[in-house]
Amino acid sequence: MRVLLVAATSFEVAPTYEWLQLQCQQIGNHHFKKDFLEVQVLITGVGLPLTTYALSKTLHTSKPFDLLINAGIAGAINPELHLGQVVQVTSDEFADLGVEEADGSFTSMHALDLLPGNQYPFTGGRLLNPQADASFLPSVKALSVNKVHGNPASIERLKEKYDADIESMEGAAFFYVCLMEQVKFLQIRSISNYVEARNRDNWNIPLALQNLNEVLVGMLHTLAK
Repeated sequence: MRVLLVAATSFEVAPTYEWLQLQCQQIGNHHFKKDFLEVQVLITGVGLPLTTYALSKTLHTSKPFDLLINAGIAGAINPELHLGQVVQVTSDEFADLGVEEADGSFTSMHALDLLPGNQYPFTGGRLLNPQADASFLPSVKALSVNKVHGNPASIERLKEKYDADIESMEGAAFFYVCLMEQVKFLQIRSISNYVEARNRDNWNIPLALQNLNEVLVGMLHTLAK
């Protein structure tokens, strides 16, 4: 099985990369093999544009992959999620692609009819993973943004407008490219913070990274058998 592991930053998957170096044969640049498994690691850079470009280029210059895995940390909009919890994103959405109205409200590209909400690969304005397995990890709905939210007023508007559990800066771009290229994919995220008035003292990035990479290594170990 050929797997492309996609992350915005190297630190988010550093423990998994170390496991690949120790447990697998390195057969190329960021490219490893163990038994029946080949893993290529792609670090895209932070944000929607960088993810779109790096992922598209890799898919068009590499041999086909059997599975793409996007892994990273995220902020929880849903207060029932807990710090360090690892979740599976089953739907994602571009949350700030549209226009700001004169009264400060936001109108999406779908509401403006600039892009029909049910034009492929969108379903009701969202991007869905048709292969999502609800038995694997807790399922969540995500929003992807160019600017993470840290102001109470804008967070409240976000919660009123969208039914979503987490926020990231890359997920919808990953979903979009995978759906357009018709490849099998999975997005997993670990909760590092809550989407609240910005206060990094309340974050727990080390716990989120530890739990995320434990899940990743477990997945890859299973796929290698």
